Amino acid sequence: MTATQGNLAALSRFVFRTPRWYTTLTFALAIAAVSGVAAFDSAFVLDDAWQGVFFVGLPTVVASLLTAPLDRRLGGRLTYSHASLLALFSELLVIGVLTAAAVVALLTPLGQPFVFDALLLALAAIFAVRLLVVLAVSRHRLALAALPASIQTVVAAALLVIYTGTLRSVEAGGPLIDRLFSRANQADLPIVFHPQDLLLLALMCLVYAGAVWLFLVVIDRPWRRSLGVSALGFVSGFMGHLAEGTRELENFFEEIGETAVVPVSVLSFRRLGTTDERTEKARFVLPMIHPGPMGDIGGGNLPVRIDEHTDGLAFPPHATAGHDFNLVTEREVGTLVDAAERARERIEYSPTATPGSRLDAGEATLTGHGFDSGAFVAGTFAPGYADDVEFGVGLSAMAAARDGHFEDVMLADAHNCNDGLTGPDLGHVVPGSKRAFDLIDGTERLAARLADAPESSLELGTAHDPTPWGLEDGIGSLGIRVALLRVDDHTTGYVLIDGNNMVPGLRQRILESVDGVDLLEVLTTDTHAVNTIDAENPVGGSIPEDELVALIDDLLERARDDIEPVEAGMATERAEVTVFGNDRTEMLASTANAVVSLGAPLAGAFIVAVLAISVLLFFLA
Repeated sequence: MTATQGNLAALSRFVFRTPRWYTTLTFALAIAAVSGVAAFDSAFVLDDAWQGVFFVGLPTVVASLLTAPLDRRLGGRLTYSHASLLALFSELLVIGVLTAAAVVALLTPLGQPFVFDALLLALAAIFAVRLLVVLAVSRHRLALAALPASIQTVVAAALLVIYTGTLRSVEAGGPLIDRLFSRANQADLPIVFHPQDLLLLALMCLVYAGAVWLFLVVIDRPWRRSLGVSALGFVSGFMGHLAEGTRELENFFEEIGETAVVPVSVLSFRRLGTTDERTEKARFVLPMIHPGPMGDIGGGNLPVRIDEHTDGLAFPPHATAGHDFNLVTEREVGTLVDAAERARERIEYSPTATPGSRLDAGEATLTGHGFDSGAFVAGTFAPGYADDVEFGVGLSAMAAARDGHFEDVMLADAHNCNDGLTGPDLGHVVPGSKRAFDLIDGTERLAARLADAPESSLELGTAHDPTPWGLEDGIGSLGIRVALLRVDDHTTGYVLIDGNNMVPGLRQRILESVDGVDLLEVLTTDTHAVNTIDAENPVGGSIPEDELVALIDDLLERARDDIEPVEAGMATERAEVTVFGNDRTEMLASTANAVVSLGAPLAGAFIVAVLAISVLLFFLA
């Protein structure tokens, strides 16, 4: 992950789950009652609270209940939870504006007319806010979006017409109209809503609608020029996924995706014995894609999907691939699973393997085994901070290891030491860097060593634990899995944690604290399921390290008790999938960051402009 991509990922700090609509509505009515007590001055406090609920809360209730069905009738995506939260925000905006205006009126000679003017301004403002959200989420045309967006403003204006005697001021209607729509005596509000005020409100709403449309056009232009897609598609899909768990974001990613051919390697271990007894004990599956971008979108939950389609205990380590190789949809995972199954069917098993071996090459540390014509290698740059290894770097390292040594090479990125999303360099291993050559040279040297090493009978023990921790703690649903390989009384342990990288120093502490193995490496799956909680949610960031180390030690002991003779084999297939594509992630991140950086100042400029126009309209009226 580059610094630019890190800035984009850090935007997840603004992510929250939408409260249920009834919870939001209850809070809105409570706020309305409190505002009524503060604003009205009747003989009884309960009367004040009731008037607050009626005049402030009723438009919120109507908007909460009618916005979503009207929006969906027009082909939109708003839910009741979205609509209620939007109505609550609009209510708070009106209360905030009126409170500020009341304070100004109290301290200046402007008086009550200023408060009424502020009310008109607030009603137009909430229309603009609601219009912006409806356009962003549902992507209607402006005229259609204005219908659900205007509900709260229209209801509030209707109440003002009815309960301030607007019709009496123009002597319109007969006794029935007067009885139904002219109830100023029942409310005793200290204002009168004249027809020209209604016209003024309509004019301000038109101005604000134009400003919202122009703002979205300006924000959307960089996306269309650089990516050929609309920013509203990204916003709509992002909000839908995080608030309601929809898959609309995948539609956006499909528009920018590119076809790629990726290797899918499988290392399978099965028990010895008769044909019926040769059941699979464990399976390492490594598609060369990145398990992102988030949650279960694309390949974000790839480790779990691999586990669901594995007979033995699944070990899905992180491949040498960055965010450009994120799958665009979860459907693509099925293509990888099918390729893994084809590879498994082609495996030729052997009961022998080389002892585990480790070497250092510059900043890289490589650990691995040879299995007849295949080799498994795990690479890390710990204790140095590192994130993803570029696809081209990993492919080059695998090619160097195969050359004259092995037919198949499974190269896993241990992904086990990173200090988060801060700083200009997040540890991305790119072509041409010193680390890239360290990895390539180290993988080639280790492959040569393994190819020359004698093979002996192979034994394997496994253990796994879902752990007491969850996504909020940085641990995915696969928990922790251990594979203990023994060859000639030499034991090598591979600990796979279903998480996204590890805090600095934790790997070294695990290696130093665990006894009973000759070699040990700790890997993470890089699952992005944990990143719907926090963009920075590494293993060890939220859980006690002592408890984690103790659990790993216990799993290794259980794996020792499980050791039995096995045979192993490796094969690789290729799969054609749709991924983000070369430089697409960087372009997406750069565009999003630029828009976010410019969005606030641009919005401020638009707000100042529309306020100036509003003041001009007040003077002209």
